[in-house]
Amino acid sequence: MASRTVVILGGGVGGQVTANTLRKLLPKDHRVVVIEREAIHAFAPSFLWVMTGERTPRQIVRPLQHLLAPGVELVIAPVTRIDPARRVVTTSSGELAFDVLVIALGAELAPDAITGLASAHTYYTLEGASHLRDELRAFQGGRVAVVVSALPYKCPGAPHEGAMLIADTLRRSGIAEKSEVHLFTPEPQPLPVAGPELGAMVAELLETKGVGFHPGKALSSVDAQGRTLEFKDGSREPYDLLVAIPPHRPPAVVRESGLGNEAGWIPVDRASLATSHEGIYAIGDVTAIALPGRWKPEVSLPLPKAGVFAHAQALAVAHRIARDLTGAGETGDFCADGFCMLEAGEEMAGFAFGDFYGEPSPKVELRKVGRSWHLGKVLFEKWWLSPPGLRRDLYKLALSAGGRAFGVKMEL
Repeated sequence: MASRTVVILGGGVGGQVTANTLRKLLPKDHRVVVIEREAIHAFAPSFLWVMTGERTPRQIVRPLQHLLAPGVELVIAPVTRIDPARRVVTTSSGELAFDVLVIALGAELAPDAITGLASAHTYYTLEGASHLRDELRAFQGGRVAVVVSALPYKCPGAPHEGAMLIADTLRRSGIAEKSEVHLFTPEPQPLPVAGPELGAMVAELLETKGVGFHPGKALSSVDAQGRTLEFKDGSREPYDLLVAIPPHRPPAVVRESGLGNEAGWIPVDRASLATSHEGIYAIGDVTAIALPGRWKPEVSLPLPKAGVFAHAQALAVAHRIARDLTGAGETGDFCADGFCMLEAGEEMAGFAFGDFYGEPSPKVELRKVGRSWHLGKVLFEKWWLSPPGLRRDLYKLALSAGGRAFGVKMEL
C-alpha cells in the first residue's frame, strides 16, 4: 500500500481531533500534517472566564505541538492558497501536495464590517477578553450593551452566557444596583435553531439573571462618540459600555479557493462532510450545512457553528479517511448530536443537548441550571488542555461529574 499525505488546515478543535484520530488509525508510513498559523493554542470556551477574572490568559493556552499526538507533523505558517485542481496548498514557507485535504480554518472576526463597531469590546478573542476584564474592573456603573452584530456567529450560546456573566460580575463588584445589562440580537429568540420552547426557557433564564433581552434588533452602525447603537429598524439605544459579537466571515484563503458559496462558506455533504472535490473535506465553522425548515417550514436555518460539532465532524471525517486509505476499520456519518453548557454566573450552568438533524424538528432539551454542569465545563477545559496521553483519565472524571454530559466520543 503506497503511503499517502493527509493535510489538515487549521489547528483548532476540528484540526486537532482530525489529526490525532488519524495518527492513531493510519499506518506510520502515511503522513498526517497540520498547518496552522499560530504556534500557541488558546481554549476559546474559557475566554468568558478570562473576562470575569476567573482565569488568566496563561492558564488557558498551550503550545499546539503539545496537544498533538506523536507522529503528527506541524507546520507553523499561514495558508496563502488552496488549489483543489492541482491538489496543493501554499503557505508562507512553500507548497505542500496532498492526497487528502481537511479544511478546518474556522471563521474570522470582521468588526470593520459595521461602521463604528471597532470601538466595541469583545470576549470572542483572548486579547479582547483580557481588555474587557480590565474594563469591567474599572466600570463605575451604567448601561452595558451586549450586541450580536450579524449572523452567523460561532458558539450560539456565548452571547447569552456573556451577558449573564457580565451581570454576575457587576453584582460581585457591588454596582449591580446602578447598572443595567441588555442583550440585543437580530434573531427572533435565543438559539432559534433549537425551537421556541427552549428559546423561551433561555429568555426566562436571562430575565432571572437581570439581563434585558431584545430580539429582532439588527445593528446598522455604532456612534462611538455619542455612545449610541443604531439599528436597521430606525431605533437607537444608548450605552455606557459596549460589548459586541463581531460579524464573522470565512478566511480570505477560503473565499478565494473556489470551494465556497456566495458568502464564502464551504458547502459540504451533511453526513460525510465531503466537498464537491474528491478527497477534500471541510469541518467546523468554515462549513455551510443547511438544515431543512424546522419550526417554520419556509425558513431554512444553518447548523450552528460550535466546537462540539467540529469535534464530532472531525471524528467522522478521520474514520472515513482511514477507511478509504487502508480499507479497514469502521466509518460513520456525522449525526449532529450536540450540547452546550450555558454559564449563568455564580458557578452555575445549564445544559442543552439534542439531535440537530432530528425530524421534523431538532430534539433539544435544556436541563435545570446547577453546579454540576459548571463543574463539567471546568473538567472539559482541563481535559482539552492536557496532552493526548492524559485525557482518558480526565474524561472519566468528567463523565462521573456530569453523567454522559459531553454527548460525543472524545477519542484523541
